[in-house]
Amino acid sequence: MNIGIIGTGLIGGTLTRRLSKLGHKVFIANSRGPESLAELAAETGATAVTVDEAARSGEIVFVTIPESNIPDLPKNLFDGVSPDVIVVDTGNYYPRERDGRIDAIEDGMAESRWVANQLGRPVLKAINTLYWRTLLDEGKPAGAPGRIALPVAGDDEAHKAKVIRLLDQLGFDGIDAGRLDESWRQQPATPVYAANLDAEGVRRALSIASPERKPDFRAAPKID
Repeated sequence: MNIGIIGTGLIGGTLTRRLSKLGHKVFIANSRGPESLAELAAETGATAVTVDEAARSGEIVFVTIPESNIPDLPKNLFDGVSPDVIVVDTGNYYPRERDGRIDAIEDGMAESRWVANQLGRPVLKAINTLYWRTLLDEGKPAGAPGRIALPVAGDDEAHKAKVIRLLDQLGFDGIDAGRLDESWRQQPATPVYAANLDAEGVRRALSIASPERKPDFRAAPKID
């Protein structure tokens, strides 16, 4: 499968390594241009491209950059890209330590719904609950005891099923976590986040999640 990856930090770089090793043709891009990715491309066999090219190079395109950088992506990035191409948001909103205040999310919008609105493109939310080292090292064969499960939220059932199959190749059980507007159930500080649960545990954690953001994961109060 051809896969585009926009962002080559800890998660993007790990996905590049894992997916390339599985035999997928991976196209990688970042904000600094293809030349900055020569080392990762040489290591993995991935092809370094521009962000616009990465958006048009895969059956699945992962957007794995900080929430605060989403508005800096090229405008109309996915214009003309087939609706069959799946866009996956792996990001999380960290207002105090990285992203600053995003009013719509503070007001209750699901993080990935905000990302979809910025991109002008439907997205799935997946892989956001997993530490990069776990993604690199802790995949297991299907049916293995203790296999970690990952929630996948989005509005297109066929797209979710395809991403769940890809997660299986990576060594994780994918769990349908409902529609994109329900993806708050897997945001930071929810029971499933960074918990490395099995399939049953993920379903239970999603069911008991609260939509109210915990104070540590809200932006500092505005000062009038």
